[in-house]
Amino acid sequence: MPPKRFLQVDVFSKRPGSGNPLAVVLDAEGLSAVQMQKIASWTNLVETTFVLPPTQATADYRVRIFTPQREIPFAGHPSLGTAHALLVSKQISKSNGEIIQECDAGLIPIRIETSKKFRQRLFFRAPAVKNIVPIHSDNQEAAAVFSKLPLGALLPSLVEGGRKWWIAEMQDENSLRSLEPDYQAISAMSKASDSMGLCVFSRCKDQDYQLAVRAFAPAFGIKEDPASGAANATIAAYLLDSGALKAIGKNYRVSQGREMGHDATIDLRAKQQDDIWVGGECQTVINGTLDWTS
Repeated sequence: MPPKRFLQVDVFSKRPGSGNPLAVVLDAEGLSAVQMQKIASWTNLVETTFVLPPTQATADYRVRIFTPQREIPFAGHPSLGTAHALLVSKQISKSNGEIIQECDAGLIPIRIETSKKFRQRLFFRAPAVKNIVPIHSDNQEAAAVFSKLPLGALLPSLVEGGRKWWIAEMQDENSLRSLEPDYQAISAMSKASDSMGLCVFSRCKDQDYQLAVRAFAPAFGIKEDPASGAANATIAAYLLDSGALKAIGKNYRVSQGREMGHDATIDLRAKQQDDIWVGGECQTVINGTLDWTS
């Protein structure tokens, strides 16, 4: 098998090393699902993506997304990072400022924006939220997690969009950043609800961001995600549904990853449930080839 183009990209990052790393294998035709999973386990990043020709006429490319343990239908930072990799490698070129990505969750529009302030930002439109289900008193696995948390005003809920996450508001930024999660309990809750895991947030004052976020998916081999686009899209849908977004603003900024030594910046634009855009800057860190022989 000939070597494949390989990039490692830092997503939601103003500078290399502050965002969420992503491995991208371009021209992935010829790789089996078993090989893709082995490569994703080897890179040992939150996600690894594999670019393939589209099967739908309106799509620019198709992507398969793998965590170190399994394939998933959609994820936010892999969508932006893959689009960035294709743009910098000049495998796609769009004059109208929009790319269409095909994945197992459907067609995902990705906007390209440039300005004097930002060299380039990419925004994806999140899949529409299907369900927002508040926690029930008889849900033992969820109770084991949330009974230990210093919760804020909103009721924890299971939110299903392109992915399914438990969402909970913390009392304040300090309680969020000092949280020591119970990974075993979160993993049990995740498996029982067929969800990614737990995403917690706090509202922030006197900062250049409006929310601070942390996301935990230990059932998928991800103890903590340094910057999650899909999880932040579910938070936006949750805030829209509760009416809390009115006080925060429909365009807001998120800080994520500082507890892990990262400093990701994620921008949200949330007009309504089927019109939530998540974006940020991407940095190319590694640009080379992957030589993977069976």
